[in-house]
This record gives sequence, structure tokens and C-alpha cells, in this order.
Amino acid sequence: MIDIRKIEENQLEIEKALGKRIPGIKLDEIVKTSMERRRLITSVSKLQEERNRVSKEIPNKKKNGENVDGLILRMREVGDEIAIRNSEVREIEEKLNDMLSALPNVPDDDVLAGGKENNEVLLTWGEQPKFDFQPKDHCTLAEELNMIDFKRGVKLAGQGSWIYKGVGAELEWALLNFFVDSHLKDSWEFTLVPHMLTYECGYTAGQFPKFQNEVYWLDGTYRKDGRFLLPTAETALVNLHRDEVLSEDELPKKYFGYTPCYRREAGSSRVEERGTVRGHQFNKVELIQYTKDDDSERAFEEMLAKAQKLIQDLGLHYQLSKLAAGDCSASMCRTYDIEVWIPSMGIYKEVSSVSNSRDYQARRGNMRYKEKGTGVIKYMHTLNASGLATSRLLPAILEQNQMQDGSILIPEVLRKYMGGKEKINANGDSQ
Repeated sequence: MIDIRKIEENQLEIEKALGKRIPGIKLDEIVKTSMERRRLITSVSKLQEERNRVSKEIPNKKKNGENVDGLILRMREVGDEIAIRNSEVREIEEKLNDMLSALPNVPDDDVLAGGKENNEVLLTWGEQPKFDFQPKDHCTLAEELNMIDFKRGVKLAGQGSWIYKGVGAELEWALLNFFVDSHLKDSWEFTLVPHMLTYECGYTAGQFPKFQNEVYWLDGTYRKDGRFLLPTAETALVNLHRDEVLSEDELPKKYFGYTPCYRREAGSSRVEERGTVRGHQFNKVELIQYTKDDDSERAFEEMLAKAQKLIQDLGLHYQLSKLAAGDCSASMCRTYDIEVWIPSMGIYKEVSSVSNSRDYQARRGNMRYKEKGTGVIKYMHTLNASGLATSRLLPAILEQNQMQDGSILIPEVLRKYMGGKEKINANGDSQ
């Protein structure tokens, strides 16, 4: 959530920045509503001052034998008026909160305007694999190697579902083990969070109310007192310190968690979304960091380096892209995507997004820290990164590491999690 004081003090500047996401946006109505709220609060304060002053006068007047019936009647009127005004304040505060909640985060100054057409490739790593034979796509490879059962996945759960089996399940689990071990080695705290979350979690993360229909609600429809299946572990992890005040010495807080992710998006017949590239459920390890307000730049670079190292350790060719404002999620002021190369598609697909929310999520979740020395209470900054998602990594591994005889080389860092096996043979076995 954007600080209303920033909007009031720098309306044109904020409108210009948000215009990179929403061309032509105007904040006049929000400012007008805030001014009306302030006027009502001031009127309530004046009435309360009058009540306090007269309440002190009444006993003295009674003591002096003066008639106070008129004053008592006035105090009843003032009390009624205060109740009415307080009700109006609550209504306008709710209205203002709804208006502010609907606004996306303010993009950083160096983030370009527009959508994905303005995303900027910052670097590529490794060489695109070249084949001296006719390569196969990951769907064909997975089925021939008996690694994934797409047909039975659809039978069990509908379109956009699959079943990892045999060595395919081993490879998926090896990836997750590799990620977990890497983050533990770097002293991040491992968490296994609930998969069913309350509305407040989605609101704090910045996904609600705008994207409330993009998740699975347990009762089938959106309700503020309902629960939903988490679309990413970020939605849970970014709520760990909701409504808390930490000491400065406790920061930064570094968490990671493994969960399946549940999303209302299915695979389609389009080539770039076949197989496990897009589905209703996929596995992901997520990183979240809570920092001081002046430490989030360092945290961003740290998390970006961690995510890139995982891809590099897997030996996969990828590119790093800086997203334009319109392609960043609503709660983030900057995002870099790590996109892995899928040979059969001839395109790069995102496997990790590294993002900085600054104080946007912290304001929504009332997450603060007490500054050492001054005792000043400030909002934390929150950042997230995929570390990593597997549903697009597995296609990249199969396609980039395929051999002419139909076998797949297992990335060296995964072999210890697969009993020392070096490759997956054409008959579906590994050795």
C-alpha cells in the first residue's frame, strides 16, 4: 500500500510513476477523500474538546447554584453528534483504504514504462545447446523415458495436470533437495507453511482484492472470512510478521519454504505452454527476506545472485531480464526474471522472479521494526525470489541435456540425490 502522505505531498510525481503501469492514472479522488477524512477527524476533535471543557464546567456551576440544564442538554447533543461523526470517519476510512488497496506499488525510477514488450535482457549465461541430431521436445522425452504420465494426470485432475513417476519423480525430488540444501548452507531458515490461508494473507501480499479470483477458494467463491489454497509460498511467508514490531537487531530475517503452488491457470494447446510449462499445481521453493528500510537493495542483489547460482550449478543456459513496470506484479516496485531456454519452443521461460516490494506489503500487513538508538518505529521492507520453481526446469533439463540415443544427462549437482546415477537411459532406467 502506498503511504497516503506521499500521495498528498507528491501527487504529480506519484501519478507519473504509476502511469508507467496505468497510463493516465489520476489520484484526485483519493486526495479528495483523504482531505474529507481529515476534515471529519478535526470536527470530531473539536466536539470532544467542547465536551471535555463543558464537562469540567458543569460541576463548578452546580456548586455555585447555577442552572446547568441547558449545558447537560447540549452535552447530549454533542455526544450524539460525535457518534454520528465517528461513524462517518469509519466509513470514509474504509473507503480510502479500499482506494489505496487497489493501487499497485510505485515502480522504481529506473524501471521502464509499458508491458513485457519493454522488458530488458541484462545478460545471458552459457551457450544455447546445439544438436547434430533431431532433438525432441520435453513431452516426447518424458513419455518415452517413462518419467511423466500426462494422460493419467488429466484423468485424475483435469487439464493442466500431470503425474511425475519413476525416475521423473526422482529427478523432481532431487531438484527440491538441491534447492533446500543450498539455502540451508547459506543459513536461511527452512519453513513448511500451511497450504490453506486466510484472506488477510492474500491482502498483505498484495494479491487481494484485485486478484481474488485467480486463486482456489475452498468453498468455491471469494469470501473475506474464507480460506484459499496458496498460489505461492510467498503469500504465507510474507505474513509471518504481520502486526508485529521487531527490533532492528532481529533484521534481516531470511526464510525459505517448499510448497506446491495452486493456481487457476491451465496448460493449453499452444506450443509454449505444453507439458509441465504451465499448470494448476507445481512445486516451488520460495525465498522471503525482511529488511530494514535502507537494506533492501543489498537484499535484492543477494537473492538475485542466489537464484542465478542455482541455475548455473544446474548448467542450464538462461537469460536475465529486467521487467517493465506493467509486467511486474502489482505489489512489486522492481522485478528481475531468470528465464531458462527451452530448445523445442525456441524461447526463454521464467523459472524465478526476484522482486522488491519495499514497504508496500509491510504497510498492508502492519509489519514494522524499532530503530536502535532513536526508538523510531519504521516499516520493514520485504523481498521475494523463487529459489526455484521446478515445472519449467525439468523441461529445460530434458531438452538441453538430451543425447542422440534418447538418454538424458543428469546435472552433476543432482546426482548425489539420485543414488549417483549419471544419466536417464532410453528405457526409462537411470545409471
